[in-house]
Amino acid sequence: MSEPPTDEPVSAKIRARLRKSKKRFHANDNIAAFLEPGELEALLAEVEGKFKGVLESLVIDTESDHNTQDTAKRVAKMYLTEVFRGRYAAPPPVTEFPNAESLNELMIVGPITIRSACSHHFCPIMGKLWVGLMPNEHSNLIGLSKYSRLAEWVMSRPQIQEEAITQMADLLMEKVRPDGLAVVMEADHFCMHWRGVKDNETMMINSVMRGSFLKDHHLRSEFLSLLKHRS
Repeated sequence: MSEPPTDEPVSAKIRARLRKSKKRFHANDNIAAFLEPGELEALLAEVEGKFKGVLESLVIDTESDHNTQDTAKRVAKMYLTEVFRGRYAAPPPVTEFPNAESLNELMIVGPITIRSACSHHFCPIMGKLWVGLMPNEHSNLIGLSKYSRLAEWVMSRPQIQEEAITQMADLLMEKVRPDGLAVVMEADHFCMHWRGVKDNETMMINSVMRGSFLKDHHLRSEFLSLLKHRS
């Protein structure tokens, strides 16, 4: 005899799957491997329904207000398929080429436009990212556009900037395997612009240095001076 259908929400099924596998599912984690076919669509419907409840609790009459009648559906689609897509989508395909010419000179990619959201208030984080690479004969080379695709995948999650840049560095070290890697991020945080102190001028700039960029201060200085000259 088949089991009766359950009304368990799809989010509970995904969460149970993650916990069974002892997989972390923080705001900035990717959980695409734990979604089964059709579940993203079901999740969209669930988020839409729950956001309708948020609008009701905000005392917004979505039945007669033509501007908010479809807001719950739009917000659900925005979160799951756009601004937080990096949580639910598999990593973008990246073709890696061998370093056939044994290139070993400094490479800089950027500025890459990044869009993310603060995991504290879900307010936008908007900025730029620069990547410095020191390849060796064993490194992989990837196309210029792939840096942007990887950055979009990492940043399209609720984040704090300090963790986002580390995730980006870890991913590039895995894909490219360089002697050294430097990542610099500069961003506006709208949780400061829009709320709280309402300071429109303050930005955050931080960096991650790996390998030869960490050990060789001349290389690090060259990279940073080229970024300053570029600005």
